[in-house]
Amino acid sequence: MVGAVELIGLALAAGGIGYAGFRAGLRSAAPVAPLPAPPVAPERKLPQSVVDIEALGNPALLVDANLRILASNDAARVLFGTQLTGADLRLALRHPAILDIIAEAAKAEAAVNSEVSGIGAAEGAYRVRAVSAGAGRILVGFVDITQARLTERMRVDFVANASHELRTPLATLVGFIETLQGPAADDAAARQRFLDIMASEAGRMARLIDDLLSLSRIELDKYVRPQTATPLAPLVADVARTLAMRLESDERQLLIDLPADLPDVIADRDQILQVLHNLISNAQKYGRTGTPIAVSAQVEPGESPRVRISVVDQGDGIAPEFLPRLTERFYRVDTSHSRSLGGTGLGLAIAKHIVERHRGTLDITSVVGQGTRVSFTLPAASGPAAA
Repeated sequence: MVGAVELIGLALAAGGIGYAGFRAGLRSAAPVAPLPAPPVAPERKLPQSVVDIEALGNPALLVDANLRILASNDAARVLFGTQLTGADLRLALRHPAILDIIAEAAKAEAAVNSEVSGIGAAEGAYRVRAVSAGAGRILVGFVDITQARLTERMRVDFVANASHELRTPLATLVGFIETLQGPAADDAAARQRFLDIMASEAGRMARLIDDLLSLSRIELDKYVRPQTATPLAPLVADVARTLAMRLESDERQLLIDLPADLPDVIADRDQILQVLHNLISNAQKYGRTGTPIAVSAQVEPGESPRVRISVVDQGDGIAPEFLPRLTERFYRVDTSHSRSLGGTGLGLAIAKHIVERHRGTLDITSVVGQGTRVSFTLPAASGPAAA
């Protein structure tokens, strides 16, 4: 008996439809319906300019052809104030150089870059970049280069000052050498006097070079915090022994007042020796002959306990207007007097850099006619070091 399917196949074959085609039709006649796609949450629509500008880390403004601020990001609002959007750029910034940059960018096809000083409340230096954003809009970005310019200026000033400090004693040496080779060649008294001066100037050059090298080494280790617990009393005693002859010749006494229970400090021993030596030497140079120099220390309690070390002299003191600049490199209140005492103008700068490396602070107070107090802090070993 012929089955029903076979009969249908024969009939289809007679009609020109093959059996295989019939079987394929059976397979495709009832396709499996796909699973419905999950619902898509409606996208929140924001103006493209706002989305783009808020993504920028540096201050940025979007302005239109009429110099109306269309959008600003958080950094721009910190720099220029919160009331920016909708304001007139000319009133919000009040800086003609920026207006010139925007006008040039509106006419140019490429971005316009320029450095502008005096921006913001801090009068900082910024690299301003303006570029067309289409539809008559201009995107203005600001990159803060204030610190870079200050560093560059400090480097230029440092080289100029160092060159001047070295050139002065060098010129003295050259002059005396020429004199000894010429008019004073046979003058024994003049020769001895000139040689003494030459030795003094050569010594000052050597001290200056040593201080410059020391400052360079300190800056290399600026971000490396000391980790060693160091007792203070032996350091003060070492400096006292080193300066004993100088103090005795000036009829000076070093009065040391360190508590018996003073904790150790987290410090680089050699660098703190250098700080104490510089501060006590300064007190000896600028204090009055015969007056004592006091060195004391005390603990400043807190979450991060610190030890404050103070050096106090009795001298002419320093006027208040000079105090903020005392730790600048090569800065001297009285240049001729400092040089006559053999100063290089780097002692306090070195002390400040060392103390900052130890995460401490250096403070200077002075009363004209009474004397000067220089103190600095170091983290105590008995507690966690300050961050």
